[in-house]
Formats: sequence, structure tokens, C-alpha cells
Amino acid sequence: MSGSVRLAICAALATAAAACALLPLVNPAGWLLQAALLLAVQSAAGVAARRVPLARPLTVAGQAVVMLLLLTAVFAPGQAIAGVLPSPQALHEFALLLREGTSDVGQYATPAPVTDGIRLLLVGGVLLIGLVVDALAVTYRSAAPAGLPLLALYSVAAGLSDDGSDWIWFLVAAAGYLLLLLAEGRDRLSQWGRVFSGGAPRAAGMPASGLAGAGGGPAAAPVRAGHRIGVLALGIAVAVPAVLPSLDGGLLDRQGNGGGPGSGGGTISAVNPLVSLQDSLNQPENREVLRYRTSSQTTQDMYLRIVALDKFDGASWKSSERHVTDVPGRLPAPTGLGPAVRTTSVDTTISAAEWYAQNWLPLPYPADKVQIDGRWRYEPEGRTLVGDRGQTTRGARYRVTSLMVEPTADQLASAPPPNPRLLREYTEVPDSLPPVVSRTAREVTSGASNAYQKAVKLQDWFAVNGGFRYDTEVQSGSGSNAIAKFLKQKAGFCVHFSFSMAAMARTLGIPARVAVGFTPGTSQADGSVSVGLKDAHAWPELYFEGVGWTRFEPTPSRGTQPDYTMEQTPSGEVPDEPSSQPSTSSEPTAAPSASDSCAPELRKQGGCEAAAVPQPGDGSSDGGLSVSTVTSWSSLALLVLVVPLLPMLWRRRVRARRLDGSGGRTEQDAADRILAAWHELVDTAWDFGVLPDDSQTSRKAVARIVRLTELDDEA
Repeated sequence: MSGSVRLAICAALATAAAACALLPLVNPAGWLLQAALLLAVQSAAGVAARRVPLARPLTVAGQAVVMLLLLTAVFAPGQAIAGVLPSPQALHEFALLLREGTSDVGQYATPAPVTDGIRLLLVGGVLLIGLVVDALAVTYRSAAPAGLPLLALYSVAAGLSDDGSDWIWFLVAAAGYLLLLLAEGRDRLSQWGRVFSGGAPRAAGMPASGLAGAGGGPAAAPVRAGHRIGVLALGIAVAVPAVLPSLDGGLLDRQGNGGGPGSGGGTISAVNPLVSLQDSLNQPENREVLRYRTSSQTTQDMYLRIVALDKFDGASWKSSERHVTDVPGRLPAPTGLGPAVRTTSVDTTISAAEWYAQNWLPLPYPADKVQIDGRWRYEPEGRTLVGDRGQTTRGARYRVTSLMVEPTADQLASAPPPNPRLLREYTEVPDSLPPVVSRTAREVTSGASNAYQKAVKLQDWFAVNGGFRYDTEVQSGSGSNAIAKFLKQKAGFCVHFSFSMAAMARTLGIPARVAVGFTPGTSQADGSVSVGLKDAHAWPELYFEGVGWTRFEPTPSRGTQPDYTMEQTPSGEVPDEPSSQPSTSSEPTAAPSASDSCAPELRKQGGCEAAAVPQPGDGSSDGGLSVSTVTSWSSLALLVLVVPLLPMLWRRRVRARRLDGSGGRTEQDAADRILAAWHELVDTAWDFGVLPDDSQTSRKAVARIVRLTELDDEA
């Protein structure tokens, strides 16, 4: 095996070893195998390019092109030309996945689920680091600087992980780097007769490659250099993560890493709202989080609310930066709640489990008075309590007096418009929200005469007659594109239902936000109620003037729909029955069908055909090839024909310029011609498979070329 191939293998192994440090950050770990396979293909492309041989910049560029093709084939085959060549649509898909991945990284605590966006960040990042390491260590024959990208990869992982087994991945990454150093030292220094620092000449008959024995010979030098560089790099790797900020667990964190907003700070910033919610729902054991006793005769509306997410920026829902104050003896009256609405005071005593530690206090909404020990602060807009200076819910015992708000359907239907400030803030949607979201909202609520009727229609469409399915295994992110994807696939869990209903309500001019917390739990024989991990939940809150923020429940088979939403609108219409006939095809469609995007009323009246979205190929075309298709295939054919010829054409041009005997006759001109001839000799040898080695003297380089090409001494 040649030294170049050995170095390429060691570079790939070192990258894969450093990538293992990312394993504690996500779950499951199947992405690493995929990254390793793609990394092997990318490294093989580099080996082939150096065998051709290509110039060093062209080798790196070729590997970059291979990396792009691999990522396109894996992450955007449906938008690519022939499933591999990136098209503008494929690049747009990459942009969406990167944005969703960035959003998901901020949403989930470790270990995060491997969504499509996160998988692209992981696999693409490993390939990019692998390309840099291969270029430095193999193409440019400088393995020591290759430790910097490996160090960056490990340091980021170590800085974000709270896993106690980080030292294992540290040793794996360190071993990979040292292996690369020793391989590079073996390949480089064995070519020299004497080591830089002096020592005995190479013994007669010693092979041109391989490490010498003990002593001061070629073997000792790379080992000593490897030790010095390795110790320095590993020391940096230990120090860098110590100063990097780590991510706390978040709202539903089971590890107890809540950090609080700081030392009595005056504001709280956006938090991770859904960090462990899906993971909690998928736990095999419904471990108890809270236990409470309440004076309420019924617990179906005793949702324990943690925080409200009121800001939708297109990438995620999160809570806005808000001012916090000391917890008052009695909390202010709820925003928008008028005296005409019936309320009942409820006393609840809550105990948090000793293992459950996060810095937002679960409360029934709206709380009127909270009695709790410890350092807690009050955020008035969301009516939430947040721990200060590391205060968490671990083992907390507290008592809450809250209001059971019981509006009637008539009160909600006759609610006046909210004040302009609140309306403007809570109906804001990003420009990136796909038009299908607002269009579907209008279709679903067709025929509703007020905001309340529209809200009920939205809730019923998601929970009853829209054909949606509850599935906690769905991985589709939380951004704008994820909402459109959910409306098409019609499968998800509470995050998807609440996010989608809140966004659709905002497009209809109804103030909306998303609440995160727990459903009421399960009654016990001793009269208490137990709340477990599987009760973690998210639901939309819509604002009605005179009633305030009002809970709705669009998630099927989860929680309970409030009584005030059960009174249907007096339109005389009969809700559509869910179709009992299965779809004729289980294959996903490229565009929403009429039944997907059409309101139940229009579908019942047979008016969906006219509103169906045209499919590709529809229209007045006679079935011939479109201009874009012809252009795409012509461009592909041109690339296939021209690209392989570029290295040869470039090489011929360089050779002709070097061997051109014209020019000046000064000493400098003569020296330039000699140097050009030398470069041409080295590159000609490269053309015949003899890779250049900059570590050799000119005399030894010539002797090496003669030996490897089996030329006679006279030649």
C-alpha cells in the first residue's frame, strides 16, 4: 500500500474518530454510519484524483464536488437532476433543511432527535471536516495542522454535551489524530538519510520506508514529534471545552440542568420550549413528574402550564424576551378577563419529584396566588414563575390558588376586537410562512362568521374530521416548512398540532400563542393526581376580549376539548364524517390533492375539483419536452463531455508555457527557465504515477523518479 493511500485511510479514520464525540448529542446514532460511508467515498475520490494525477487544488475541488453530489443524492434526490446533480430546487431544499436543522438544534436538549435538518448538519459537517483533514494531511502533506479541524469538531461536541462519558470520545479522537501523525511521519521522514536533529545515517540496506529501530534514528524523531504535538493538541482540546458555553436541558429536562436567568436579572430571554417533550412521550416508563391534590370537583381542565410561546419567527416558536419582577403576594388579574365570565377559585397543592429539575414552575392557568419557598421571579405577560440563580423545581412543594374560567360559547362568539397592540403582536407571522397555511385556514373556516367559530372549526378539523393521525415518532421540525409538511402528511404529535393551529389562527387575524406543560394526569386511589412524563403536552391559546387567553385542544386522543368548544356554530351544517375508505395509493404526492386542501363544506358540495392544485404536466401542453427540461439535459450532457477533458487541456497548456524557449537572456530569465523545466520534470513524473514529495532534495527526488519509473541511470 502506498504512503498516500495509507495517509488517506488514516485521515478518514481520524475524522470518524473525532465525529464519535458527537454521539452523545443526538439519538439514534445511525447517522454516524451514514457519514462514515460517505466519508469513505469522498476519501476514495481523493485517492483517485491523486492517482490520475491532478494538481492539488483540482484534487481538493474534485473532492468538494463529490461531497456535494453525495449530499444531494442523500438529502435532496427528489429535487436533483437524475437524483444526483444539484439543481436550483435541490439547493433550495438544502437551505430549508439547514434552517430547520439550526432551529431544531435550539429547540431540543441533548440527546436531540435526529431530524432531517440535524442529520444534514451532522453528516455535512463530518464530510466538510474530512475534506479539510484529507487536503491538509494527504494532498498537501502536512498532518500536524490537520489536528485543528479535528480539534474543532471534538471541542464543539464536548462543549455541548453533558454526558459523563466524554473522556471516552476524547481518547478515541486523540488516538485517531496520533495515528495520523505517526503515519505522516513514517511516510515523510523515512525518505531522508539523516534526521533533522542529527543522528546516524541510514544503515545500508534499510528499506526506503518504514520506521527504524530504537535510538536516535528516523523512528525516534516522528515519535518524539508526535508526542510533543499530541500533548499540545490534547491540552488545547481539554481547555477549549471548559470555556465554551453549554446548553442547559430546558423545560422538560430530566437531567436537572436548568440554569435560571441569572443573578437577579431584570429580563428573561427566549428558552428552549420543547427540548425533551418528544423524548418524554416516547419513554417506555411513565415516570412520575408531579403529584397534586386539588379542591376542583373535576380535573379535566387542570392543565399544568409551564410557559407560553408567543414569538414565531419562521424557524421556531419561542417565548419573547420579557421583564421579570418579584413574585407578588397576589398575581394581577388575567389580561382580558371580564367580570361577566363565570370563574371558580381552586386551591391546588403540588409536589415535584426529586429527580425533576427545571427552572420553570408548572402552574394551573390562570394562577391567582402562589406560595413557594426559594428564589423565584414572576413574568407578567405569560403569568409564569421562573427560577433565579439556579433555582429549580427539584423536590419543590408549593400551593397555588387559580381560577377555573368557564366562558360560554355566546360570550366567545360575541367577543369584541382586542386592542391594537395585542392584535398586532399576536397575529404576526413571518414572510417565510408557506401560502398553503393561510389558504388552508381560510378553506377550513369557510362559512364561520366570527373568530370563535373559526377557532372551533380549526380545532375540530385537526382533532375530528381532518383525517389527522397522532404519532410521536414523526420527525418534521417546527419551522414554517414543517407546518406545511405536517398539513400534507397529516401525522404528528402535540407540537405539530398546536404549532399549526396557532399559526393558522394568526393568519385569520386571531391572536394566538402556544402553551407548553402537562395534561391533568391520572387520579389515584388516595385522592391525589399523578402527572407523568407521558403527560407532557403543548396546546394553543387563543385570545378573546372579555375572556382572555383561552385553551383549545386540536391534538386527537390527547387531553380534553373544553366544554365551551363543544357547542357547535348555529349554521345548521352537519360536520363531515371521516372517510372510511382507504386511499387508493400509499405513495406521497408531489402536491396537495383536492381533498387535502379543500374545506369539508366544499368537498361535500363537489366543489373541490375546480380548486384542485394543478399537477406537473397539466395545462395546455401537448406533452412535449419543456424548454427547462431540454436545457437541463443539454447542460448535463455538456458537463459529462467537457469536464473530463479539462485536466488534460490544462496540463497541455502548462507544459507548453514551461517549455517555451523564447524570452530574455538574462541570468534571471535562465533561472526561471530552469525552474520551469524542473517543475515540468516533477509533473511529468506525476503524470506517470510518481507523486511529488516536497520533503526531498532535488538530487534525491531525481533518484526516486528514476527508481520508481525503472529508468536506466543514463536517462
